[in-house]
Amino acid sequence: MSDLLDDPNMQPEAVSEPLRRAIGERYLTYALSTIMHRALPDARDGLKPVHRRILYAMRELRLSSTGGFRKSAKISGDVMGNYHPHGDAAIYDAMARLAQDFAVRYPLVDGQGNFGNIDGDNPAASRYTEARMTAFAEALLDGLAEDAVDFRDNYDGTLREPVVLPASFPNLLANGSSGIAVGMATNIPPHNIGELIDACLHLIKAPDARDDTLLQYIPGPDFPTGGVIVEPPESIAQAYLTGRGAFRLRCKWELEDLGRGQWQIVVTEIPYQVQKSKLIERIAELIQTRKVPILADVRDESADDVRLILEPRSKNVDPEVLMGMMYRNSELEVRFSLNMNVLIDGVTPKVCSLKEVLRAFLDFRQEVLLRRSAHRMEKIDHRLEVLEGLIIAFLNLDRVIDIIRYDDDPKAALMREDWSRTVPRAMSEADYVPPPYSDEPGLSEVQAEAILNMRLRSLRRLEEMELRAERDALMAERAGLEDLLDDVSLQWVAVADQLKEVKKTFGKSHAIGARRTQFAEAGSVEDVPLEAMIDREPITVVCSQMGWIRAMTGHLDLSRELKFKDGDGPRFMFHAETTDRILVFGSNGRFYTLSAANLPGGRGMGEPLRLMVDLPNEAGIVDLLIHKPGRKLLVASDAGDGFIVPEEEVIAQTRSGKQVLNLRDPARAVVCRPVMGDHVACVGDNRKVLVFALDELPELGRGKGVRLQKYKDGGLSDATTFDLADGLSWRDPAGRTRTESNLDEWLGKRAGTGRMAPRGFPRDNRFT
Repeated sequence: MSDLLDDPNMQPEAVSEPLRRAIGERYLTYALSTIMHRALPDARDGLKPVHRRILYAMRELRLSSTGGFRKSAKISGDVMGNYHPHGDAAIYDAMARLAQDFAVRYPLVDGQGNFGNIDGDNPAASRYTEARMTAFAEALLDGLAEDAVDFRDNYDGTLREPVVLPASFPNLLANGSSGIAVGMATNIPPHNIGELIDACLHLIKAPDARDDTLLQYIPGPDFPTGGVIVEPPESIAQAYLTGRGAFRLRCKWELEDLGRGQWQIVVTEIPYQVQKSKLIERIAELIQTRKVPILADVRDESADDVRLILEPRSKNVDPEVLMGMMYRNSELEVRFSLNMNVLIDGVTPKVCSLKEVLRAFLDFRQEVLLRRSAHRMEKIDHRLEVLEGLIIAFLNLDRVIDIIRYDDDPKAALMREDWSRTVPRAMSEADYVPPPYSDEPGLSEVQAEAILNMRLRSLRRLEEMELRAERDALMAERAGLEDLLDDVSLQWVAVADQLKEVKKTFGKSHAIGARRTQFAEAGSVEDVPLEAMIDREPITVVCSQMGWIRAMTGHLDLSRELKFKDGDGPRFMFHAETTDRILVFGSNGRFYTLSAANLPGGRGMGEPLRLMVDLPNEAGIVDLLIHKPGRKLLVASDAGDGFIVPEEEVIAQTRSGKQVLNLRDPARAVVCRPVMGDHVACVGDNRKVLVFALDELPELGRGKGVRLQKYKDGGLSDATTFDLADGLSWRDPAGRTRTESNLDEWLGKRAGTGRMAPRGFPRDNRFT
């Protein structure tokens, strides 16, 4: 042994190649394997290898649709051991999906036991469930024993498996498919078998039919869970023409009258591939976060069917408005992508149009017809040869009996005998006419073997008549098959007849043959104001110094004492209505928007405002006010910069708010006042007051603004707007309102320094 190792001729040869080429070739091999043998379906039978092997293994186990069930563990084990050397869990998952009537439009596996549900629950373990094929699976396998398709060796060369199944119906489009390969993916929705066959029949009559003509037969997908397609017809046509696109799919719902003006919405069908349990969780989250304030509750009353109850918060709401909001915020509406990427000839991946996929199926059905016809002719020729020998034996029964009785090798003797010169018993030589098939003097080995295996009771006269009738019928059938193989038009007539028979079996008359998914126009649901969706009720908004906010029912006395947390006290308190929007201005220069209907109730201390919007911890609340359309606000920073902004410009759509006043550290926003009047009054930390005309301030949507007042030390303390004719008012330390009518001393231009505040002006340097 050591001598062999030392022999340089026995050492393995080292191969040197660039790393880039070595990795590229190996990854390309892996990619092709994934594309061809795992992820993409075959356009001919619409199956991936794992599904094809599952159905073939079930056929080998004789699990017909009318037979008994077998344990799923047995089926997945046979598939793994004989044809698919991968994990049994992956095989069982693939088989279980073929049994789920909510996942597959036409189930190929009939499952007994827990095979999962539309809520998203997983199937039971394979040792607990049983399965057999459905009639649809048998239709895919029909003709497999008649040389309809090619077979190949399995992974270890011990067995044979079909390359593709004969497929009596276009399963690729009927059940759809999805998969992710290397650098490509596929996603094909399911369709209705009856509509697909109608399109195929039209394509047989008019091979050059236009793509849009086929849409008269196939208006769109037909999902197993039903629903309503709201995609425009022109968009559907474009998707089928290019093989890429998307379909908007909505739930199906109805209005249920509860009496006394009350009503609720009942969702009876949910979109395809949407798990009901997760859908309910999402809707419950919308209710909790009040993103759909009109929705009060959701309940699941489903049994074998789907029944989701949506309760409105008010009976005055339009159901269409509610469902429009649900479509935008939940999976009651989804977009199902179409990517018709398939193996068009079993080898080449291609994104195909609807017509190309149907054409590939029809061409395959023609090929299957030719192969099955040729196989049938071989069987007929073999049977005719046997019948020829049996008829000869009946015509020469006495001689055959003599040979079998007295000859040592009757088989060889039967083959040597010249039967063309032998006159049958009970017939004269003049009346005997040799049969037309007796060209050879003796019998073939097949004929001799058939005669020797013939039973004695078959020697009756009636049997001879039956043999002649069978021979005549087979000769007529053979002539028809010869005509079929020689005439393409007859072939397409036969293919059409087969498809019509499939439609008769699996069409509208079948239990699941009728179309489930309907079509409708999407319509436009415009955004409606909150007051149109929420009952208008009076509330009192209370916000504490520490930022805890709540809404008390009714308009309370604003001087009433309320309870707050230890160390906390009142800061903002005003009357509002549930339909109002509340503006929050932070010291970081951002505006935040709250719905008054979403504020926490007043039974407790409320909730921190910072949990409702993304207000940073280092930022304080400058002001809290009710939004009034058309109003303008004066905003300013302690650096003395500010401007006028319309309230429509400060409405925020998200929790993060909207930046309006731009600041540069260490400046902070300190003023947010509604504009009422023609002049602006500013007061600084230095107690100097400046009054100037309002029109000197610009109106901006966002920015730093312009200088209001100039300071040597400190900054802006407060600012307000007022009518010069009415004078400037403020509250003195005793809480009394004082008004200064003669303001000539403080009038000036914007950005001036101002003069010392009038006598009695508050020490906190604020106007209110």
